Amino acid sequence: MKANALNTRISSWGEGPVWWNDHLTYVDIQGNKLIRFHPETGDEKIWEMGQRIGFALPCESGRWIWGGDEGIFFLDVETGLSTPVLDPESDLPENRFNDAGISPDGRLFAGTISMKKITGEASLYRIDSDLDCALVIPNVTNSNGIDWSPDGRTCYYIDTPTHQVLQFDYELETGELSNQSICLSTEGRYEGSPDGMTVDAEGKLWIAFCHGGCVVRFDPENGAELAKIEVPATETTSCCFGGPKGRDLYITTGVNSKKEEEHGGKIFVIKDAGVGVEQVPFADT
Repeated sequence: MKANALNTRISSWGEGPVWWNDHLTYVDIQGNKLIRFHPETGDEKIWEMGQRIGFALPCESGRWIWGGDEGIFFLDVETGLSTPVLDPESDLPENRFNDAGISPDGRLFAGTISMKKITGEASLYRIDSDLDCALVIPNVTNSNGIDWSPDGRTCYYIDTPTHQVLQFDYELETGELSNQSICLSTEGRYEGSPDGMTVDAEGKLWIAFCHGGCVVRFDPENGAELAKIEVPATETTSCCFGGPKGRDLYITTGVNSKKEEEHGGKIFVIKDAGVGVEQVPFADT
């Protein structure tokens, strides 16, 4: 499978791709931007967020929920106005929200990152529809990819510096995680570190490798590599399925700070890479 550059925009650090309403929406973390892109027409809409933005995800109400330097917010996409929701780490100014995902039952799971790379300084939180916030995984350093099996009963999670994918039993009725175990380790197997992740309709994991220039498809049952996609951008950050039939894999990238790359910071696509799972919105209504 070949990854082809899809756009000309250069994001300082493209991340968090989401397929929603026939558009690819993603963030430029360092550029403080939320970007909605139509792959067929090339049309873009950009929201200036005023701070680094780690994730943005759709809500049932039509607004979006996003997280950044100063906590979690709701965005009115028509007016561009953001409303603060919560900030569980207001006492940690060197932390910010990073990657996030929405569980099959509509709960938001959002994690933080220690910008000073202090081991165990960050966390993963669960935000329910009533905006109650619960700490679910403490002692994290760089909270990254999170997704669920197609049946919703298993949650997969990456704390990047560990080079591991953890797995948990997921309780759909309560949003509880339990029975933590190591699904697979990438230590010593690949250049770079595991970053963003998506799970396909067959239950296989697609993981982007930051500093590694690739996306790898894994079997969570045994950790075996099933496919590897080379991306002509060292900072390969995340991926999601989308397109008219949900079969195209979209990949975000960032700009490498140590070398010039023609395609760093662009969006890539692999047509007919597999079959994705439809995005679930945050249950805010």
